Amino acid sequence: MNAGGDPGRDDYGLPPVDIEVPDDARELARDVQAYHREERARRRRHLAKRLYGPLTRDGMVLPLLAGCLALTLIAATLLTVFTARQAAISLRPPRPGTSPAAGSGRPGAALLNAMVFSAGQPVILSSLPGTVLVLALIPPKCNRCLPDLKQLTVQAPPGNVYLVGVRGEQVEGLAHPLGLGTAYAVDDTENMLPQRYRVKRLTAVVVKTDGTVLREFPRGHWLHIRDDVRALIPSLVPAPGRPATPTASSSPGA
Repeated sequence: MNAGGDPGRDDYGLPPVDIEVPDDARELARDVQAYHREERARRRRHLAKRLYGPLTRDGMVLPLLAGCLALTLIAATLLTVFTARQAAISLRPPRPGTSPAAGSGRPGAALLNAMVFSAGQPVILSSLPGTVLVLALIPPKCNRCLPDLKQLTVQAPPGNVYLVGVRGEQVEGLAHPLGLGTAYAVDDTENMLPQRYRVKRLTAVVVKTDGTVLREFPRGHWLHIRDDVRALIPSLVPAPGRPATPTASSSPGA
């Protein structure tokens, strides 16, 4: 501006402006406050952008959503698998000897629920034919068991004797010398027998298929097995001098 107050010639190419300088600086208080408000608002926007910026647009939202979707799919898959498995178990027909009447409170339940293999096919001991089973538990490397097994087949009814190979022992080769079929030789190849019956010595076990009676006879103590088996089968007449329902258990197993 020139001394006369009129706009002078602008040598910088800027548009002409009027500048008013107040006589009292207090008149600019409102403008100063408005300026400070704008600065505070700008700083808040800048801080919010720094804090929440990664969660917007192309930041963390898409990875977070992808992770939640993956977890949901995994949970749904596991739930489907476990639900289908439980349904299959509930629809499986009950095995003989595993009914509520033959529960864990009966002495032979644990043994009868064990799974063994006959000719490579899995079977449950309680599903073997016969009301009373005479299980000959044969440990590995039982080289001198054949004479005792012959005595066992003489003392017990042949139709009730089953050879059980303990800890994977193969006993099919013993069935023919004893006059038994291969169906009477089973193997515990998966170690499903209870720990008590993974014997180290030849042992005979007399058990009813309903689990109510369980008796163990160590090697060489098989004199009264026939009478015990007959007494447990209602259709057979007990031997003379033996009670119809034996009350005392034989000596414990190995």
